Amino acid sequence: MDTPALRSAEWSVLVVSLDEKDTLFARDENRFLAPASNMKIATTAAALHFLGPEFRYQTFVFADGPIENGVLRGDLILYGTGDPGISDRFYRDGTEVFESFSKQIADAGITRIEGTVVGDATYFSGPELGPEWDPRDLNEWFAASVSALSFNENIVTLQILPSARLGFPPRIETIPFGFPLDVSNQAETVSGRPRPNLWLDRVEPTARIRVDGEIRQGGSDIWRRLTVPDPAVFAARALREVLISNGIAVRAPERAVHDAAESKITGRESWASRLIDGDEPSLLAHHTSPELLQYLTVLNHESHNLFAESIIKTMGKIVTGEGSFEGGVRAVQVFATSEAGIEEDQIMAVDGSGLSESNRTSAGALVGLLQHVAISDNWDSFVSTLPEAGRRDLRRMYGTRAARNLRAKTGTIDGVSALTGIVTTRDGETLLFSILSNELRSTGAAKRVEDRIGARLADFLRNGAPIS
Repeated sequence: MDTPALRSAEWSVLVVSLDEKDTLFARDENRFLAPASNMKIATTAAALHFLGPEFRYQTFVFADGPIENGVLRGDLILYGTGDPGISDRFYRDGTEVFESFSKQIADAGITRIEGTVVGDATYFSGPELGPEWDPRDLNEWFAASVSALSFNENIVTLQILPSARLGFPPRIETIPFGFPLDVSNQAETVSGRPRPNLWLDRVEPTARIRVDGEIRQGGSDIWRRLTVPDPAVFAARALREVLISNGIAVRAPERAVHDAAESKITGRESWASRLIDGDEPSLLAHHTSPELLQYLTVLNHESHNLFAESIIKTMGKIVTGEGSFEGGVRAVQVFATSEAGIEEDQIMAVDGSGLSESNRTSAGALVGLLQHVAISDNWDSFVSTLPEAGRRDLRRMYGTRAARNLRAKTGTIDGVSALTGIVTTRDGETLLFSILSNELRSTGAAKRVEDRIGARLADFLRNGAPIS
C-alpha cells in the first residue's frame, strides 16, 4: 500500500476473524471513502433483510375499456413493479414474457385493440437516472435508466452496415424491433480503408444520436449498445410488436405514463391483491419473476447496476412508501444503522450500485455489515451471490490459495478501487475483509495490492507469521 505508484492513495482496510472475533489487521478502518461497487454489499444485505431471497416481482397487463366481439375498446395497460429481468438473461428469448402475455390476451378473446399499449411506470417515482451520475456514462449499459417497467435491460443495439454504394451513408438498424431512435447519419461508405473510422455521439439519452466518419464497403458491420431514452415506451413497443406479430391488431402507437396522477393503476387501494386474486375484471395477463436471489447473483457477479438500482427502488417503495432513489437509500440507511448497528456517520448512500462518486462508507462499516449478515438466516444466500476468485466473474488470484476460496465484491470507478468479502485461511478460519482505496492514479496498482492481500489471507495460519 505504500509503494510509489500508490503514494497519493487513501486507504481504509479491515480484516477480522468471524470465528475468533478478533481483528487481524486495520488501517484507517473508519476513514470515509467512496466504495464504488462495494456499495452493492449494503444493497444486497438490505435486500435480503427487507425483501428476502424468495421475493418475486409481478408484472401485469389489463384492459382499460370493455371487450366487445373481440375488440378492446380502449387501451391495453402494461404495468410494471420494478422487474429488471424481462430479457434473454432469464428466458430463451427476450420477448418470451411478452409472448406469454400475447397468448393470455388472445385467450381472453381479443383480436383487436382500438387504443394502444400504454407502458405504466408509475410504481416508481422520481428521476430514472441516479443522483450525480457522470453525464459521460449515460449512454453506457451500466448507466441505464431505472424504471418500474423495463425490457431488455433498457438497452437497444445499433447495427451499422456499409452501403452497397460508395459515398452513401451506411444503413442503421436498431435491435430489437427497429425501435425508433433519433439518428443523424452523417457517415459515408468508402473503399480501401482497412478499418472503419466511425464514431457515435449522443449528449444524453434523450438527445439525437450523431453517426459520423467512414465505414468500408464490404467490411464488417459495427455494433453499439445504447441506453434507451424511455424504458416504459421501449417495453410498450415490444409488447405491441409481439401482439401484432401474433395477429392482434393495435390501432395507435405505444405511449407511456410516468406521473402517478395520470395512472389508471397506481393509487388504487389494494389494486395488487385484487389483480392477483382475479377479482379485478380488467386483468388480462400476469407474470411472476424469478426469485430475488437470482437477481442478487447477477447484481454481484456482473456488478449490474440496473439490477442494483431496481432493487433499491423496490426497497424504497416497500420500506418507506417511496419507490425512488431517495426512498431506497433511506431503506439501506435504516438497515445499516438500526439493524446492523453501523454508526450513521459511517455510511452515506446516494444510490444502490455505487456508480455515484458521492457514495461514502468505510472498511469498518462494510465489515460490520458482513458480521451482521453472518449471524442472520441470510448468510448462505448472501455468500452465494459473491463472485469466487479464480473463476469467470472474478478472474484474479489464480495460482494462490485464494482461488476457488475467496469470495468478494469488486469495485471500480475513476480513481477508486475496492474489494470486500470473505476468505478461508489455511487452517479453516473464516475471515471477513474490506479494502477501499481512493485518490488513485492507477486502479490497476491498487488491484494488485488487493490480490496480494487476498492471497496472504488465504495462506494465513493462526500460529504462523502475523498479517502485515
